[in-house]
Amino acid sequence: MKRRKFFIASAGMLAATQALDPRTALAEAFLRVPGVTENEQGAGAARHAAGVSQQGAGAAHNAARPLLQRQTGVVTPEDGRFWDDVRAQFPLRKDRMYLNTGGLGASPYAVIDAVKTKMDELEAICETGHTDELWNSIKAEAASLLGCDAGELAFTRNTTEGINIVANGTALKRGDEVILTTQEHVGNAITWVGLHNADGIVLKRFEPSTVSHAETLDRLKKLITPRTRMISIPHIETTTGLIMPVKEIGAIARAKHIFFLVDGAQACGMIPVNLHELGCDAYATSGHKWLMGPKETGLLYVRRDRLDRVRAKFIGAYSDNGFDFEKEQLTFHPSAQRYEYGTVSTPLRAGLGAAIRFIHQIGMDNIWARDKAMSTALYAGLKKIDKITILSPADDSMRSAMITISHRTLSNVKLQEHLNTYELRTRIVTEGGLSALRMSLHCYNSFAEVGRILDAVRSVAVK
Repeated sequence: MKRRKFFIASAGMLAATQALDPRTALAEAFLRVPGVTENEQGAGAARHAAGVSQQGAGAAHNAARPLLQRQTGVVTPEDGRFWDDVRAQFPLRKDRMYLNTGGLGASPYAVIDAVKTKMDELEAICETGHTDELWNSIKAEAASLLGCDAGELAFTRNTTEGINIVANGTALKRGDEVILTTQEHVGNAITWVGLHNADGIVLKRFEPSTVSHAETLDRLKKLITPRTRMISIPHIETTTGLIMPVKEIGAIARAKHIFFLVDGAQACGMIPVNLHELGCDAYATSGHKWLMGPKETGLLYVRRDRLDRVRAKFIGAYSDNGFDFEKEQLTFHPSAQRYEYGTVSTPLRAGLGAAIRFIHQIGMDNIWARDKAMSTALYAGLKKIDKITILSPADDSMRSAMITISHRTLSNVKLQEHLNTYELRTRIVTEGGLSALRMSLHCYNSFAEVGRILDAVRSVAVK
């Protein structure tokens, strides 16, 4: 895969070439990309220029924010200057370590500005802003990131909605079996429990191994019977950060003619994803986690030859490719757009597009290399601390950028309370019967923060 190099323009360079607030310069430079109109660019510049007098301390902070520009080349995980400049693209407080991207990702100014600019533009004329051109351009950018075709993607509100579309659209009957893991996020758990209670779907679960993918595959295969109709598992566990062998599971599912649905909430934006290579039938993800997009955005992938298999249950304007009310005739949209309907927030979708461009700007491989290097350093340091048990995989190839720990004498609540005093935002883990604490590291975190985390954990370990 071709690597990218970046040219970093300092705040001083911006000041020398821009008379406006440096935030305007960043917005203008970032928005001048395919899929964003000149009107949008102008509206963004005008809005930022008009807002200078209202920004106060915020403006002073933004003046120190460098401009990221994409070129070809390599960015290493240890390139402190570059990653400091990436961090400066976020409004996150510097006195607080944010370690919960697995729950909610921070959005960069580019995303925030895209949402605000589009909202200002549309409210000035009171229009929805729904256009095939904008929808298709955002989906094309997402498809290039996720390794699929734009027509196989539908906009959703989150991963949970995508899972619900597939779970309720595959015509499962009483007695049909669905295989899950014991480590599901509530979004992939409560959906299936609801179908079990309402329709008599049989749920079967296996415990993924954090030691061996072979063990995981063996446990799954033992649950398959002639009644198995669906395998629905996470790409990366929300509990331990285990990277599941989804490609191998996809091969098993295809050989047995079993529909394969993947919960990709913890993968997209953290690790490189190629949906066609994974071989799944459907894949749901959120824009608001590792993709760093606006809240209440998501994407659902349904493989083109499975579109008619997943029936669109909730439909309306934009779901169809033509209908006749009098003749009671309806033709669904030929793409995954059939799962979309009604008036939606165009500003949020514009923000999702900006988030995907931001990731392309840095480079997905670069982001994963950085996240992986930081989480590896955190794992190595935690191993040396007394009374701390690491629940995440020891195998580097199976471990993601989320590290989960427990304390041998303190509850997860008490452990979190102590780390709160160090301004560490962590996440309690109770799914799968665990009593643990999870820390997520993304591109806006740093090796210095890893050191501060270890200091904080060491201080509680001696108690």
